[in-house]
Amino acid sequence: METILSFIAFAAADSSVLNYGILGAGIGAGLAAIGAGMGIGRLAGSAMEGIARNPEAAGDIRANMILTAAFIEGVALFAAVICFLIQSGIINATKAAA
Repeated sequence: METILSFIAFAAADSSVLNYGILGAGIGAGLAAIGAGMGIGRLAGSAMEGIARNPEAAGDIRANMILTAAFIEGVALFAAVICFLIQSGIINATKAAA
């Protein structure tokens, strides 16, 4: 978290186009985390509702829920890694140019 905040402070200090890229990558990583949290919350709520309506299918619903949650986390992790790679590439480019 501190790393993202330091990147945002760095981007806000100078108004060059590259620093806006750093800021955008940080915001993208945050949105990926928020989206994953919302998706898993909705998934778990729907699964609990399904188990409440049909307790006999609890095992199947639980297995599908865990698999889908893993897929959601995988996509969110991929998005966050891409954003951090963009940030590090932009930072390395600004250091090389200076």
